[in-house]
Amino acid sequence: MPAGTPLIVVSDTSPILNLARIGRLDLLQSLYGQALIPAAVYAELTDARRDLPPAIDLQADLLLVDQRRGRRVAAAFGLAVRGLIGVVARAKQAGLIDRAKPVLDELIHTARFWIGPCLYAEVLTELGEA
Repeated sequence: MPAGTPLIVVSDTSPILNLARIGRLDLLQSLYGQALIPAAVYAELTDARRDLPPAIDLQADLLLVDQRRGRRVAAAFGLAVRGLIGVVARAKQAGLIDRAKPVLDELIHTARFWIGPCLYAEVLTELGEA
């Protein structure tokens, strides 16, 4: 994809909901400009029941999803996938946050987002925060 071409980013419920719970939706906007959400995600976030095309029909460049099954299906269709932890890591790499640990801790304690202890340690090590 040529430099400067905007990405089509489609998000599942988890990244949006959990970042909203800790007041950090700004990270998505800063990293991607905008993220589209399918009808099922809109319904989960607003309790509405409307249909939009699924991510594959939107020709997404990146899918934000945390559930293993969703990640496997997206990968099978050749979609690039990033989870919420990857969004936080990318935000640090882009200089949007100084440290990932406080954001991850807030996701765990405030949003009740589950991160396994091994993955938590691995991410912090990769980001130079261990």
